[in-house]
Amino acid sequence: MKNSPSKPVPAKVTTPNQEEGVHQDTGYSVLLHEIREMISSTRNRVAYGVNRETVLLYWNIGTRIYKEVLQNDRGEYGKKIVETLSGQLLHEYGRGFSRANVFSMVRFAELYHEPAIVQTLSGQLSWSHFVELIKIDDDLQRDFYTEMCRIERWSVRLLKAKIQGLLFERTALSRKPEELARQELEALRTEDQMSPDLVFRDPYFLDFLGLSDTYSEKDIESGIIREIERFILEMGSDFSFIARQKRITIDAEDYYIDLLFFHRRLRCLIAIDLKLGRFQAADKGQMELYLRWLDKYERVPGEESPMGLILCAGKSDEHVELLGLSDSGIRVAEYLTELPPRELLEAKLKSAMERAQHQFCRPDEDIGMGKGCT
Repeated sequence: MKNSPSKPVPAKVTTPNQEEGVHQDTGYSVLLHEIREMISSTRNRVAYGVNRETVLLYWNIGTRIYKEVLQNDRGEYGKKIVETLSGQLLHEYGRGFSRANVFSMVRFAELYHEPAIVQTLSGQLSWSHFVELIKIDDDLQRDFYTEMCRIERWSVRLLKAKIQGLLFERTALSRKPEELARQELEALRTEDQMSPDLVFRDPYFLDFLGLSDTYSEKDIESGIIREIERFILEMGSDFSFIARQKRITIDAEDYYIDLLFFHRRLRCLIAIDLKLGRFQAADKGQMELYLRWLDKYERVPGEESPMGLILCAGKSDEHVELLGLSDSGIRVAEYLTELPPRELLEAKLKSAMERAQHQFCRPDEDIGMGKGCT
């Protein structure tokens, strides 16, 4: 007698009621969450490893080509060798070795020539970040954007926006002699030490608030609160919002700080005072009062002394200089609710940089040449 063929075992069918019961089971929810975490964690580690190895590979390729070909001053013939090489690599390994990308590898190796620095950055910045950074010709600016991108973990899109928005030119760092600016960048690179000159900008772009031709200080403040995420992107990622219209009482009289933030790396409270008009000398006294109150009643052990930022529609540089505001932990900056043409803004910032550097290096009968000037 022949054996009859075995019948397939029907798959177990889960009814809707059973599925609903599984989803409602607390143990199942925990299991699903933990497995999702395992998958995400592994994928992130794989992506991190791929990115790191890709950056190091491109740097090594660029270094080899630069030393073997371009550094020997072969001119157009050297470029022809690189083009031929990229064509062969493109055919064998794909679009990652296009002519443009291979030349980017060479420039990458030329500009970032210290292996230890590249080794560190390869775990923090992607190749796409470096493609944007190597477009910057000025060494100091490129170092600034590299370190700020690393420390604040900018996306490639945000890096492009910061460069386009002239962030470097808007920092106080850009108005210092290059030697001193490099010292601050070195402290940031080696110790993650952020200085106020890296934190504060002038001017600040508040065009995202969408203010009309006529507005009040309250409109600015309300717009900032409404767009707090974009405001912090403009200010810097280490700012943490604490309060709006922070009330302080002195001798039964109430005062109100427009905005109060905490900066993680500076480890201090930062009071922001909004002014509709131009900066006035009296604004300094008001901010000093706020800072002394904060220092006495709000500052906790381990924090640095509070700092103040006066945001105004306009200011006189001579007023700011004569008042010695930076010595009292107070910064004054303009805000722009509408952005001027880029050419005009660049010209204005360049003029401010040159004027500040000239004042910084101005000879003094008592102390001689300004520190950091040659």
